[in-house]
Amino acid sequence: MFLIVGLGNPGTEYAATRHNIGFDMVTYLSDKYGIALRSKEGKAIVGKGVIEGQRVMLVQPQTYMNLSGESVKELLAYYKAGTEDL
Repeated sequence: MFLIVGLGNPGTEYAATRHNIGFDMVTYLSDKYGIALRSKEGKAIVGKGVIEGQRVMLVQPQTYMNLSGESVKELLAYYKAGTEDL
C-alpha cells in the first residue's frame, strides 16, 4: 500500500491558502477516485482505496506542518511500511 500524504495545517485558519495545498491535493484525489476521508488513525485523517490498480491510503496529518513527521512516522510504523511506500 502506498501512503499519499498531503501536508497542511488543521483547522479553518489556513483553509484554502497555499499552506494547505497538500490537503487540497489529497481532497482532490479523494473526490476523483471516490476514496472517503473519514477514518482517524493516530494523528491523521485517512481514506483507503485504489488508484489505478494500486492500494493507497490518502493521509491528511492533523498536526501542524512542522510536526507532520510525527503523524507520518506513526502510520509507517503501524503499517510496517518504509519511506519507499510514501
